[in-house]
Amino acid sequence: MMLAKIALSAATFAIDRPYSYRVPAQLENLLETGMRVLVPFGKGNRSSEGLVLSLEQAEETHRLKEIQTLLDRRPVLTPEGIQLALWMRERFFCTVYAAALTMLPTGLWYVLKEGYALAPGVDRETWEAKTAGHPRARQVMTLLHGAGGRADLAQIRAIPDGKDPRGVLRELEKAGLVVRETQARRKVKDKTEQIASLAVDPAEALARMEPRRKTAPMGYEVTSLLCNLGSASVKELCYFTGASHQTVKSLEKRGILRLQEREVFRHQLPDIRQTQPLSPLNEAQQAAYEGLRALMNGGKPEAALLYGVTGSGKTQVYLHLIEQTLAAGRGAIVMVPEIALTPSLLQLFLTHFGRQVAVLHSCLSTGERYDEWKRVRDGQASVVIGTRSAVFAPLADVGLMILDEEQESSYQSESMVRYHAREVAKFRCAHHKGLLLLGSATPAVESRYAAEMGQYHLFTLRQRYNAHQMPKVRLVDMKQELRQGNATGLSGLLREELEENLRRGEQSILFLNRRGNSRMVVCSQCGEVPTCPRCSVHLTYHSANGRLMCHYCGHSQPLPELCPHCYGRLQFVGMGTQKLQEALEESYPGVEIMRMDADTITATQSHEVLLDRFRWKQVPILLGTQMVAKGLDFANVTLVGVVDGDLSLYADNYRAAERTFSLLTQVVGRAGRGEKLGRAVIQTWTPDNDVINLAARQDYDTFYEEEREMRRMLRFPPFLDLFRITLSGPEETQVLRACAVIRRSLEPWVKPRQQGPEGPEVLGPAPAPVLKVNNRYRYRVLLKCRNGREIRAVLAQILQAAQQDRANRGLSIAMDVNPMD
Repeated sequence: MMLAKIALSAATFAIDRPYSYRVPAQLENLLETGMRVLVPFGKGNRSSEGLVLSLEQAEETHRLKEIQTLLDRRPVLTPEGIQLALWMRERFFCTVYAAALTMLPTGLWYVLKEGYALAPGVDRETWEAKTAGHPRARQVMTLLHGAGGRADLAQIRAIPDGKDPRGVLRELEKAGLVVRETQARRKVKDKTEQIASLAVDPAEALARMEPRRKTAPMGYEVTSLLCNLGSASVKELCYFTGASHQTVKSLEKRGILRLQEREVFRHQLPDIRQTQPLSPLNEAQQAAYEGLRALMNGGKPEAALLYGVTGSGKTQVYLHLIEQTLAAGRGAIVMVPEIALTPSLLQLFLTHFGRQVAVLHSCLSTGERYDEWKRVRDGQASVVIGTRSAVFAPLADVGLMILDEEQESSYQSESMVRYHAREVAKFRCAHHKGLLLLGSATPAVESRYAAEMGQYHLFTLRQRYNAHQMPKVRLVDMKQELRQGNATGLSGLLREELEENLRRGEQSILFLNRRGNSRMVVCSQCGEVPTCPRCSVHLTYHSANGRLMCHYCGHSQPLPELCPHCYGRLQFVGMGTQKLQEALEESYPGVEIMRMDADTITATQSHEVLLDRFRWKQVPILLGTQMVAKGLDFANVTLVGVVDGDLSLYADNYRAAERTFSLLTQVVGRAGRGEKLGRAVIQTWTPDNDVINLAARQDYDTFYEEEREMRRMLRFPPFLDLFRITLSGPEETQVLRACAVIRRSLEPWVKPRQQGPEGPEVLGPAPAPVLKVNNRYRYRVLLKCRNGREIRAVLAQILQAAQQDRANRGLSIAMDVNPMD
């Protein structure tokens, strides 16, 4: 007999391991590793999804539970994917099945629907006799009988007595009156269309239809069209001839044509009839390309950092490397941090590589993402462009993986599996012996340090492509503006530069990394500030809908006319993108101001639509959050204005300086990318701050040296790693107690090793920067130490114990390694 080792979706991290199941005889020739199945699990034998990790022959299997259903017709994970899932469990403290789900498009996920049915042979007389004196059981049986013998668990729960029906259902199962059923429904099915083709020779088909030309003119038209086309979709045939589906069916019955189902893809890429050759590289680009190509062709896994100033032409180097990768018969994955960057990059890649390109990101519908994933899996696309999740694209042979703007925090997941795309990319490049290329104008301190230590190969591009000058940057002291009576949020210098660009017909980008109208609303009498009832944050005013909104849980409420506590007047404090847009429209009537933030991006008005309009309609001013700060390349943009350069500088995070420097450097780099000289204005309340001044000078090297030494003194990455354990729950004392237990559990490992510069240190419990989110209190324990197999095993045991502790019921526990937030 055959048994299968299966990773289960129902298993928590505390009990996650391969479970053995007996393979029924009818599945022995169908089941493969990497397929999903339904299996009974636990004392109640409730159905659970599972992933087959391995298959083996065994003599004794009669004691094992049996696989119920095979869910996939072909494996959804390759052996590499299974290895990656096992590695992710050990690295990121997740279950194997959760890691597998993370790799798959949501269209492939299953939804399990639990229901109950009358047991075979049970009639009304039988169940009425057996449920006499048990009104609750009789209610359930009456419902099943009236519903035709079957009902979903949701329907049974709707019985109006307010009690959980599971206990009664278990008793009815034991009595043999009902059986439990589980239906698995996939979120998205393969899309198909009917294709019609002639079943006989064209001359014979026309000859057979000629006598019926007058009595069945539509049938004759369909046949005539197929004689010219050979085959066509039924939808097209009906559209062009006016025939009905019944007409086509009748032709099939008469043997004139045959109908077949053909798979179609929901996401249609632009039709590029002829690809364009790549642009030549300049001397610096060619040197970087030659070095990277040598690494790529070396036959072993490699990692490199391409550090180039904004506008230096890193993308052109990427394109040449991808061309080389495709010539070697291998595939390439290119990741970008923002969805806003994919449309322009996709168009560029399509121009050079045509239909070999696939795109994977969350702005596609579930069905479109699934179809693009299938194109990659089936070898129809060899170049994948996308955001973080593209790292899992099922290319058979990965020769090159590129992380553009590799320092961005969006490469780290905050969902059920808290992976970093860079770490997963390292695993895949090691497996395929490919090249991992990290590209940035402001590399992460960890990446730059790794290059300094020789762990990455370093290549630099220190000048803009075609020797274009870097933008001229000026700082504005907003304290001085306030002293001069200017409280509008826009300095006199920035207004002058905007007006100059309007006169020249040139475009401007304004960057303000806060959406909404005003940061908060405050009562001028009592100082009361409206706060979210579910979170420990102030509400932000949005003028578009006249409501106060929470950006953490989504709560919103109308803006009151007066303070609800003292009936005083309300004042607006701070400025968001909505308020800035209103101020600009008031100052420059008739001038179009385009806003791009999370509130303006919709299904019909995507990043691509907005950016195309900005490019081709020459909209004078683009205003936005960090969506406008990276990767945009518009030749006519000559001015960038940073409205509040200090916004992220004083955040409660050791990466605040790095993040501020990167944002300012990136957004300033949007100016002057064409033939015209670029200018930038950075408004700041702290003009003497080193980070602000270094960003204005675009001096990454000095910033890196200062930040590296600061990290060394504070023992932050890259010198030590951070493990952050976050607990959340509805009761604050319960969360604090659980954190204290975790800290005490760490101390036996920490204390003997505390000596020396790399000695571990445990901090906390401490509240998260936002203590309460959606009625759940959040506290953290932080461990500083070197990331190694030993400490990961210790932490895994502590997490498993915490999950199994009954005192922690209702708590959520999450582990982040070197968190970005």
